[in-house]
Amino acid sequence: MACKVPTRNGANLPQTRRMTKSKHESFVIIGVTEDGHKFRPSDWAERLCGTMSVFGAERRMAYSPYVQPGDMEGHKCVFVDIRIHDIESRAYHFLENFARDNKLKVLPWSPSP
Repeated sequence: MACKVPTRNGANLPQTRRMTKSKHESFVIIGVTEDGHKFRPSDWAERLCGTMSVFGAERRMAYSPYVQPGDMEGHKCVFVDIRIHDIESRAYHFLENFARDNKLKVLPWSPSP
């Protein structure tokens, strides 16, 4: 099931999958563990996206357009665009491994063009 638009309606999350062998697709990491616990710390998504950020000309940090924090059905999330794999495959695999190592729920995601 692909998710196109994050919502805040509090509905149940669709069936998630475990990160195993990479299929190289866009995905969303949801801040809920496989056993249903909220992932901590509360700013984990911003911290994770901060590892992929850059500093612009204004000397301000900017998140990568390919790794963005967000919210899905009331849960903090990180949206990972497959295009980051073409730019830096190690960053993509780092994000996959983060989700797997922390046993976080993951869904396929279709970013808007």
